[in-house]
Amino acid sequence: MQVEKGMTFEIYTTSVFPIGAMFAVTLWLGNTAYLYISVSFAQMLKAIMPVAVFFLGVAAGLEAMSCSMLLIMSVISFGVLVASYGEININWIGVVYQMGGVVGEALRLIFMEILVKRKGVKLNPISMMFYVSPCSAVCLFVPWIFLEMPKMESWSFQPFVLTLNSLCTFALNLSVFLVIQHTSALTIRVAGVVKDWVVVLLSAILFADTKLSLVNLIGYAIAIAGVVAYNNYKLKKEACEESPENFKLSTTGTPSSSKSYSV
Repeated sequence: MQVEKGMTFEIYTTSVFPIGAMFAVTLWLGNTAYLYISVSFAQMLKAIMPVAVFFLGVAAGLEAMSCSMLLIMSVISFGVLVASYGEININWIGVVYQMGGVVGEALRLIFMEILVKRKGVKLNPISMMFYVSPCSAVCLFVPWIFLEMPKMESWSFQPFVLTLNSLCTFALNLSVFLVIQHTSALTIRVAGVVKDWVVVLLSAILFADTKLSLVNLIGYAIAIAGVVAYNNYKLKKEACEESPENFKLSTTGTPSSSKSYSV
């Protein structure tokens, strides 16, 4: 695996490090939100991610404003609002933390798109972890010293649970790499929607503090419908962009069946 291909010190400091920093912000704020809100409600709030990505992409010049996208973003936002309205034990501090995590994740995705489209560096998930993880560790280490290290003496620290969690996280990234390699972008998008519903329903079953109302589920269903429409729109757009390139490859006699993935 040529992980250094196209990577320079300038690109690492100006593009990769911001990705690592935003990933650290996502982990910090997103995990803190679980101290205040339930897992299922946090998952519902994450459905607004495409909205944040779209408007930040427009601001960065990566996305074009259109009536179709505005309608899809409105549907997602309305669904999240309905789901929030139906939350029985809403905690606004947790909502603010979760929204901060969503913005951090959206910025991370924008920086990754800039790395691919403007810098011309294409990395698979394993190579991306190789470069980004050290940056994220450094960015998390600084607040950890001041906010968490003084409190660790009173914690019932469980190394086995932490190790198992870390292994699950690595397995998740590896599975994403394998799914992209052996299937298609549509498969991973559909799997993502299914995963979101599984997380919401399982958390309601496993955790006693999670109480789902009918309004919760209706709002989340509306938001997920918007996410599905967004994924469909993006896939059609990507297919239209790839068609001229595939036609050019076929006319020059170069095999057009090979796939290249950028994550």
